[in-house]
Amino acid sequence: MGRRTQADRDAITTEIGYAFISGCFVAALVFGAVYGPALVFDVSPTVDAALRLAAGVLAGVVFLLRITHVLWRFARRPENDGA
Repeated sequence: MGRRTQADRDAITTEIGYAFISGCFVAALVFGAVYGPALVFDVSPTVDAALRLAAGVLAGVVFLLRITHVLWRFARRPENDGA
């Protein structure tokens, strides 16, 4: 395994940044889709708390899945095989 060039390191840094930003965006969309109805409609405090918890958990899971998906796809590209 050879040393990475500056271009390789820059590509990895860019891909990590893209994965993080896109993960935040998708997680915010999921949170808004799940918790949004509680903001629009008058719901009981119990339903509000349940929706907030569900939205937070789902947003966190989607965030991690998005980051994992983007970085695995980057690592599997032929130009990133280290040769």
